[in-house]
Amino acid sequence: MTTYDDRASHGGTPGRAQSRLGEDLTSTAERVRRSVESVIEGKPEVVRIALTVLLAEGHLLIEDVPGVGKTMLAKTLAKSIDCSVQRIQFTPDLLPSDIAGVSIYDQQRREFEFKPGAIFAQIVIGDEINRASPKTQSALLESMEERQVTIDGTTYALPSPFMVVATQNPVEMEGTYPLPEAQRDRFMARVSVGYPSPDAELQMLDVHGGISPLDDLQAVTHAHDIVKLIEAVREVYVAEPVRRYVVDLVSATRSHPDLRLGASPRATLHLLRAVKASAALSGRDYVLPDDVQALAAPVLAHRLLPTTQAQLNRRTAEQVVHDILQRTPVPAAQLRGEMPPGAGIRGF
Repeated sequence: MTTYDDRASHGGTPGRAQSRLGEDLTSTAERVRRSVESVIEGKPEVVRIALTVLLAEGHLLIEDVPGVGKTMLAKTLAKSIDCSVQRIQFTPDLLPSDIAGVSIYDQQRREFEFKPGAIFAQIVIGDEINRASPKTQSALLESMEERQVTIDGTTYALPSPFMVVATQNPVEMEGTYPLPEAQRDRFMARVSVGYPSPDAELQMLDVHGGISPLDDLQAVTHAHDIVKLIEAVREVYVAEPVRRYVVDLVSATRSHPDLRLGASPRATLHLLRAVKASAALSGRDYVLPDDVQALAAPVLAHRLLPTTQAQLNRRTAEQVVHDILQRTPVPAAQLRGEMPPGAGIRGF
């Protein structure tokens, strides 16, 4: 991975986003991170990606085997922020109206009354999303993309911030349905929690062996603070060579011989938004190629469909993304004249 000396190349004067954030808001991301890591032991990269997706206005898909803390990660992130939270347990008999809501006729008033579903919350936890039928999963499509729900011709706006954190078991496990391509494409990133290290598992037994780790967890920030951070992340600067680098990576997935379905233009937008948030979390108001390389696999891999031959050769989508990263030229010298004046947030 290419490394750049930010302080040598750019001055230490605070950039545009620093003036927007202020000293009180720059510590918000750190407080949320510490809160989540107090429960999710030994997984700092997973926690960072979850926070990146939140600040990038995306949705997160957590995929792994049962029992490794997928739902706990989603609950911990939700409880760390003082906002409305709803949990949906996806089962084969779950109906789309249970998610989006339904209009019920009120006989006394002689008119239909809308009863909101579980999707009307700022953070929605979808537990084991691939245990519901594709018809039920499709109830999330409009809300995840347009942040609204349409019932009987009437459109209802969803609150801000709005984030779906869904967990799923590997598709080869019993009782699961594969997520449709349109559904996967609406998730900004996919992460795998994985098994903890022996030391982290031992610490988990010592700290959480007798009580639930969520019992004593308190919210460390408010929803309106997250909205301000999201607005600041939107202003993070992306130089033209880096934007072209993002497009080149996504375009390469559409012609790779090991893939029968490449990444969509939505994936390009998601990757750009994610690297902006990642740059802000690293203390910068400008994006480097390093940010793109770090997030390429989490943002792109779950959208790709390997060919039959690639599957027979046990080639995963993540391996294909890493192959594309190796082959795609990284912008370096072009960036020297592309950075904004006074680039470089300090303390975020």
